[in-house]
Amino acid sequence: MHPESGTYVSIYSFKHDGHVRRSWDQGFVLESDDRHFVIVTNKTWVVDDDGHHWYTREPAICYFYGDRWFNVIAMMRETGIYYYCNLASPAIYDGEAVKYIDYDLDYKIFPDGSIILLDEDEYEQHRKSMNYPEEIDGILRKYMKMIRELYENGEAPFNREYNERQFQQYLDKLSKQQVL
Repeated sequence: MHPESGTYVSIYSFKHDGHVRRSWDQGFVLESDDRHFVIVTNKTWVVDDDGHHWYTREPAICYFYGDRWFNVIAMMRETGIYYYCNLASPAIYDGEAVKYIDYDLDYKIFPDGSIILLDEDEYEQHRKSMNYPEEIDGILRKYMKMIRELYENGEAPFNREYNERQFQQYLDKLSKQQVL
């Protein structure tokens, strides 16, 4: 099951213990099939598990995979495209929302090509407190390497031209919907 292209869906990020870590009110489904969902958020209402709520500042193209242990958020800023990569379970769509389990580790990739790994301490803490299965660590390490390889090779979704085409496709679909 996957969301229909041209519709809006909610997005839920869970922690391993089952609680909702963050939710996005709505995202526009740009592409969708059994292997991936491409969803654009723009000025979207977000709620964190600590009660903090906010609107996203810029358009972002979110890439969720049904067969990969990560997702990617390409934030479209005037200064370039910033990538935020969540190490996470493969995403599912249950007819209500796109959902995944966030496993704490994140890469942030800047337009200048620099990459930083975030939240290693949080990962170690949650790994113990939420009893992550041992095999999760190996899976995440494998996909951390894949993310870096995809980025270094300029492959989608880490390709500026690819994201610019995706964003233009989003703008085109929105303008067609507004005409109807």
